[in-house]
Amino acid sequence: MSWFDFIVLILSSFRLTRLIVFDEITAVLRKPFLEISYQTNEAGQLVRNVDIKGSGWRYRIGLLLSCYWCVGIWSTILLFSFYVWIPLSFPLHIILAIAGAAALIESKLYVE
Repeated sequence: MSWFDFIVLILSSFRLTRLIVFDEITAVLRKPFLEISYQTNEAGQLVRNVDIKGSGWRYRIGLLLSCYWCVGIWSTILLFSFYVWIPLSFPLHIILAIAGAAALIESKLYVE
């Protein structure tokens, strides 16, 4: 694996993880398992509250989807598996990596 491929995999894993855990477009996937609400704290910052729904497997999937680090591991496993076994998936990695780098740049621009 080249350094370029390694960096692409890091950025694509970052972006896929954020897509699954936080982005509005994937809220439909999280909705059966999580209830997400927002409150403003004393400092005026918006705080994300996550309540896990159900029991059994539904609860376990909710736990997984609410944990950025957990989803990150599974996203990395999925993307690395694609990289190894489906080389034609590399354009997907590139797209996610570019979006991941853009997200990092965007987040640094708005830090106060």
